[in-house]
Amino acid sequence: MSTILGLILIVVSIYFLGQEISFMTYFPSSWWQKTSATGSVLALIAGISSLTFWRREMGHFGWILIAIGIILVFVNSAVVLQPTSLWTFSISMLSFASGYQLLTRGRIKF
Repeated sequence: MSTILGLILIVVSIYFLGQEISFMTYFPSSWWQKTSATGSVLALIAGISSLTFWRREMGHFGWILIAIGIILVFVNSAVVLQPTSLWTFSISMLSFASGYQLLTRGRIKF
């Protein structure tokens, strides 16, 4: 039961912080930006597929492909961090820390 509660608390903290992050894309002005967007999708699909279907044979390569895909997402887009209140940040960090402790230890240690 504590594991499920820990996962719920972690998801709640990610939700609160994720509300303040916006990913913006823009129309590519050159050919390499279109390639970057296509490459990010292909790298993420290949990485997730290799981790799902060929974990023993290509597990490390899958993580490398996922990292390349994430880097290409940031190259092709803009990340806008909106201001957040101290209250929202505190609740989110408390929720994340409590959820992580419940997930790993099964109890909250103060």
